[in-house]
Amino acid sequence: MTAGDPSLESTRAIALEAIDAGADVIELGVPFSDPLGDGPVIQRACERAVARGTRLADVLKLAAEIRAARPAAGLVIFTYINPILRYGLHRFADEASAAGADGVLVIDLIVEEAGEYLVEMERVGLAPIFLAAPTSPDERLEAIAKHSKGFVYGISRVGITGTQQSLTTDAASLVARIRKWTTLPVAVGFGISNAEHVAQVAEFADAAVIGSAIVELVERSTAENAPGAVGRFIEGLRLSARTDDAGPRKDAPRAEALSA
Repeated sequence: MTAGDPSLESTRAIALEAIDAGADVIELGVPFSDPLGDGPVIQRACERAVARGTRLADVLKLAAEIRAARPAAGLVIFTYINPILRYGLHRFADEASAAGADGVLVIDLIVEEAGEYLVEMERVGLAPIFLAAPTSPDERLEAIAKHSKGFVYGISRVGITGTQQSLTTDAASLVARIRKWTTLPVAVGFGISNAEHVAQVAEFADAAVIGSAIVELVERSTAENAPGAVGRFIEGLRLSARTDDAGPRKDAPRAEALSA
């Protein structure tokens, strides 16, 4: 979800409702003025949140509130590298860890250029999460697997975020390739937007990542109705996945509390 859309207070309510409805991990998106890796739905959400003055410091404060309210849920900060660099990498790492985040996904940071970032994540115990694409060569997948913690994020297609009508066969083959290099859970995202998609992903991956469909649902709802709408949507997705786990494993580290 994009923090600050429609407001920080609404995002908090939506996140808590999502967790209570069965979401194992929340990706708390930092709004950015130039989200080139995202499609029009998340771009619009970022524009609205930035226009309302939402900044990285606000998102970290919100993360701390979510962590205090739902201590067992997984919590990932989703951002581009620019807001982190403006904030200060060292400061960001300290404050994200203090806020109770489990990991960080920087959408436009590739593993080959992540040396300083990885040092900071290791220093504070945050899980670095990287995107693995169907076009990634084996040497890059091996590097991603080596440096990832918590889970590996496989994208179902090449391109920007956004909903799609059907999943490509690239997703299943990508997950199989990733598993050659790691035993970490593998999550699949980009374009997953309905219960049928989640059921398909559950056949070969450990988690389905839903982004644009939820952001669009928030966009279509009033601030008052958005939490309930998102909760009902997630409940339907959970019912579609073939799993005997109704939520995060109580004995698992938060960053690894993933199920299909």
